[in-house]
Amino acid sequence: MNGSAEDKEALHPPATAATAALRPMVYASLFAALMAAGAYMAIPIGPVPIVLQNMFVFLSGLLLGSRWGLASVAVYLLAGIVGLPVFAGGTGGIGRIFGPTGGFLIGYLPVVFLVGRMAERLPRRMVWDVAAMTAGAMVLYACGVAWLAAVTGLSPAKALALGMAPFLPGDALKIAAAALIARAVRPVMNP
Repeated sequence: MNGSAEDKEALHPPATAATAALRPMVYASLFAALMAAGAYMAIPIGPVPIVLQNMFVFLSGLLLGSRWGLASVAVYLLAGIVGLPVFAGGTGGIGRIFGPTGGFLIGYLPVVFLVGRMAERLPRRMVWDVAAMTAGAMVLYACGVAWLAAVTGLSPAKALALGMAPFLPGDALKIAAAALIARAVRPVMNP
């Protein structure tokens, strides 16, 4: 291959209606699988473990938008609810939704929608990607910490200390990494 137009077309054939419709479904499935993989990388530090899955939730919103990002999170959550071991530490089942981390899990739905909607409406610049993910992280903490307090009977201050404070530095790093990944991957996903 010498870089001719025919060679480039062979590598990236023009999208037909069928491939254009299939592409977001494949990407949504891929992100659901990445969320599951991110959940396996869990560091237990109390009732809420440190995981990478929220980085993939942020990325699915940034790269897939609100609709397909929401689909990817819904597939991930449904897989875990029916018992597949896709939640933190390789666990699954509907009981995880009603446990201390349930608010974080269910919170992924509004988070991915918000991040996706902001990514759709704001200029595609890294600063806006970081702003969207930061807003998403605030929504995630609101859902997760409120649920943690309700389920465990912890005071709001104690729930914040256990469900948010230890995660702030790691989430800042995940947001920075996700912004860099989104910047590198967008041209490949949208040729």
